[in-house]
Amino acid sequence: MNDPVIIGSERSEVGLPSGMSVLRRGGSALDAAEVAVRACEDNLSDHYVGTGGLPNARGEVELDASVMIGSTRAFGAVGGVKGFPNPISIARAVLEQLPQHCLLVGEGAELFAQECGFTRAELLTADARRLYAEAVGTESESVEGEDVGATEGDRRYRQSARDLMRRLSPHEGPWGTIDVLALDAFGELCVAVSTSGYPWKYPGRVGDSAVPGAGNYCDLRHGGAACTGRGEMAMRACGARRVVDLLRCGMEPAEACAEMLRDARSIPDPFAAELRALALTPDGRHGGAAGKLGSVYAFMTADHTEPELRPRAVVDP
Repeated sequence: MNDPVIIGSERSEVGLPSGMSVLRRGGSALDAAEVAVRACEDNLSDHYVGTGGLPNARGEVELDASVMIGSTRAFGAVGGVKGFPNPISIARAVLEQLPQHCLLVGEGAELFAQECGFTRAELLTADARRLYAEAVGTESESVEGEDVGATEGDRRYRQSARDLMRRLSPHEGPWGTIDVLALDAFGELCVAVSTSGYPWKYPGRVGDSAVPGAGNYCDLRHGGAACTGRGEMAMRACGARRVVDLLRCGMEPAEACAEMLRDARSIPDPFAAELRALALTPDGRHGGAAGKLGSVYAFMTADHTEPELRPRAVVDP
């Protein structure tokens, strides 16, 4: 029997205690990771995941999520989901109930969620709507999309959306994707990732969180890893898979994460923003890396009553 461990990115502290409760009872890493992420998705004060997530450039909340199992490398994911508050559970359903596929997006993912009995809900909260209205510089309460008549105002709206994408930066306060990595008492490892993606993103944009090897990768022989931040760079660098490959070569988790970030920085990116990574090994070692001093991640063992914060390794600019 192993000593269970659960770790998570910034703001995962909301969900880690419920995940560890599952592990203490002898529950699976998959159950623990899902429960922990769901708690984060339901946290209305978190505007980068689940209900209350910040919308795309048309004012619509689109969610991405994935889960991966270390022993089988089974993967389930959804991208661009509207109207369902817990995409992590839909991703798990893809993994378990639709094993001939790994990833569903948009309307197909929503159809599958409906068939599975998941409940629809309004994802754009009043607070997220206010942040959106402030960002696009309008007092209008309407965020239903563009006028198909392509008026001059419509053209200005499209240009403003493009301008927002070019100067995109997180709002004040904690931000980013939620990553949870869990190791259960039986030695199984699971990585779960959920996000509403970049705020004001182009409609239909799917980031690294739904892509195996980019924002999520888990191989029980070596470890699991997950990314937050600039998803396009995680995809181009195959970030999570790169971290696991470095674990296979004998690197410690924090250094493996830092080395991946150094490699990602070598890729030209006119929209460069910070990328972060976390890793957990089958023997319970864990670590993370970031580009900013003071960056942390959270972890719990069975002895913890609440999450403990650990510093991430810092990759010099």
